[in-house]
Amino acid sequence: MNKNDIIRLEVEDMNNLGNGIAHVGGFTVFVVGGVTGDILNGKIIKVTKSYAVARIEDLLVSSRFRTENRFCPFDKKCGGCIYRNISREYELEIKRDSVVAAMRREGLTGIPVSTVVTDGICDRYRNKAQYPFSPLGDGKIAAGFYSPKSHNVVDISDCLLLPECFSRIMNSFREYMELSHLTAYDEKSCTGLIRHLFLRSNSNGEVYACIIINGEEIPNEKDLVCFLRDNYPEIRGIAVNINRNCSNVILGKQFRTIFGPDYLEDTICGLNILVSPGSFYQVNHDAAQMLYSIAADIAEIKVNDTVLDLFCGTGVIGLSMAGKCLRVIGVDIVESAIENAKRNAIINNITNASFIVANADQGSVMLKGIADDLAVDFNSSTVIIDPPRKGCSRDLLDSLSELPVKKILYISCNPNTLARDLVILISHGFSAGNITPVDMFPNTGHVETVVLMTKK
Repeated sequence: MNKNDIIRLEVEDMNNLGNGIAHVGGFTVFVVGGVTGDILNGKIIKVTKSYAVARIEDLLVSSRFRTENRFCPFDKKCGGCIYRNISREYELEIKRDSVVAAMRREGLTGIPVSTVVTDGICDRYRNKAQYPFSPLGDGKIAAGFYSPKSHNVVDISDCLLLPECFSRIMNSFREYMELSHLTAYDEKSCTGLIRHLFLRSNSNGEVYACIIINGEEIPNEKDLVCFLRDNYPEIRGIAVNINRNCSNVILGKQFRTIFGPDYLEDTICGLNILVSPGSFYQVNHDAAQMLYSIAADIAEIKVNDTVLDLFCGTGVIGLSMAGKCLRVIGVDIVESAIENAKRNAIINNITNASFIVANADQGSVMLKGIADDLAVDFNSSTVIIDPPRKGCSRDLLDSLSELPVKKILYISCNPNTLARDLVILISHGFSAGNITPVDMFPNTGHVETVVLMTKK
């Protein structure tokens, strides 16, 4: 098999990258855009020792799972919504299978995986967007998202996963940049002022805007504020984030508010919540409420329990359980998130919750500090861990296992790191209940999961 060969392929399966899987004489060929059941002529575009990659030249027989109902005009350029070419039912089946496969690769074949839970909303569900900008020449600017596996900005006027007002704000902001001669950041030369426009919305349609810059300030900031407020009254606050690092990290450490408060208000799980620009907050509000409800049900919190909420962000999970337990302790490394969590406890009249800035990945140090300073009784503790995609550190899992903790509720956005971490917890005597996948990110290859680990 050589590059540019045209080969007849039958797609047997799909992976969580949205590629079809075919075989030629036992050799694996990944088909970009291929769907299970497709028969096609594919052009080989890459060959390695263990696999090849092909693109569709001629679709001879279309899969019964294909659909045009979920079409996006920017789908092929952007590559974010990898399941827009298949039926919704098949998408959910693939997502469950991806969780099962992740467990199987780690030898965890005995853990039951439930069907994927969904709220049925597939478009306009995201409450957060980070739009990169890039110079096109002659004063023109590209804005949108990065193309797959690159940092080339694809010019996109709208995204069907985001609120419509986000696209209007982004396009207007780009026009303002061009008319005001504000330069877009160039990653290759580390020059140019405007790096990203970061937008967040709440369940009432209100918006917080944060402009990430490669500098100290934006020329004529007051004019920019007036422009955005006059055209978009739904904007409740505007901040500037300073990031002068020559890297592709989006946010810098310094925020400066130039209009309104330094947070966005929202309501979730019956709580009034304040969210700062740099704080973690689930991107799908309705699905997050569903996830937290499932988590609370399977955790079976008792009135004398202490809930230890690690990677707590703005404190939503712990605060939503505060009425069922003796006390809540939240831990996060992001100072602004902990400040949000403390204020969220106050505005919701929750008096049995405390929040501290600490690195949960430094498990032994963090847990000793909690035990010494807050006198936690780990015998009656339920630990909630909701880490980033990289999962938990070995130190955290080993340190938790050395304590008399009997319940760990693990919420994960990455089945692969979840499976890796479950192996460690099981080796320490924990057993896993049902894994429940939740469709937090419809149309994409990501799936959220929640599972309760218990130790007798």
